[in-house]
This record gives sequence, structure tokens and C-alpha cells, in this order.
Amino acid sequence: MSIDVNNESGTEVDEQAILDIARHALARMRIHPLSELSVIVVDAGAMEQLHIQWMDLPGPTDVMSFPMDELRPPAKDEEETPQGLLGDIVLCPEVALKQGKEAETEHSMDEELQLLTVHGVLHLLGYDHEEPDEKAEMFGLQAAIVDGWRAENGLTGPSPAPTVS
Repeated sequence: MSIDVNNESGTEVDEQAILDIARHALARMRIHPLSELSVIVVDAGAMEQLHIQWMDLPGPTDVMSFPMDELRPPAKDEEETPQGLLGDIVLCPEVALKQGKEAETEHSMDEELQLLTVHGVLHLLGYDHEEPDEKAEMFGLQAAIVDGWRAENGLTGPSPAPTVS
């Protein structure tokens, strides 16, 4: 799995954890191991520009996903997807910090960025949360992936609850 994490935000983030949880999520979703993903961490100003340009919405947001080859998880009878370019995930630590502090179970900016990374991966794979049934499926899968990664890494305590806007 080729995953690049590029921090352009000026904020110190746990890039290794972002890389590790993205790799875990893609493996869990049975994405071809030669697929490529880019994660870019930007400041609030850059995220606001992207949010306006692509969503026509004001202010910065927490995570945005830009799919390339529109890869989808394989059906149960398939081994894995063909290899390809998954696309880009853009994260904003300033928004993540705020959301972590305001969450039902308060958590760190890095924990929020981990959750947002999984959220972004799922969006790249075609998941959405516009409709209640889609939201239940996506957020359930997101929680299972984050919980699985945390368990594998010996992290204790409650996983961050979904705070994605």
C-alpha cells in the first residue's frame, strides 16, 4: 500500500498514526495492496478555500475526500479490488482539535484525525452519510475500523465518537 502523508498545516500531528490507521482501514476493506492514497494535512485557511471551491460552503471543515479511480470494496466472493489510485484525503487539525474538545467523549486532536482519516477512506470507497441507513452503515463500519486499530495497537479507553460534520 502506498500512502503518502504530507503535513502542510504548520501543526504537529501524529503522521505515523494517520499512516497506520489508513493502512489498517484499507486492509480491512480488502483494497489491493498496490493501491495508492494521499493524505494532506492543511491549515484552516487552506481547508476553507477547498470547502468553498468544491462544496460551495463557508468556513473550514474537518475532512474532505477527492476520489480518483473510484475503487470500491470487493464483493464477498471477490478477493480484493484491482489496484489503483484511491485519491486524496485532506484533514484540518484546527477543526479536529475543536471537534475533539466538543465531542461527547472528549478526545485529542490526534484521535480525531485518526477517526477523520478512516472517515475519508470510507468516502473514497463510495460510502456516504446523507441518508439515515447510509449513515448507520458508514458510521458503524468507521467505529469497527477505529476500534480494531486501537485494539491492535493496545490503546485503551473509549474510541472517539463520530464527530464528523
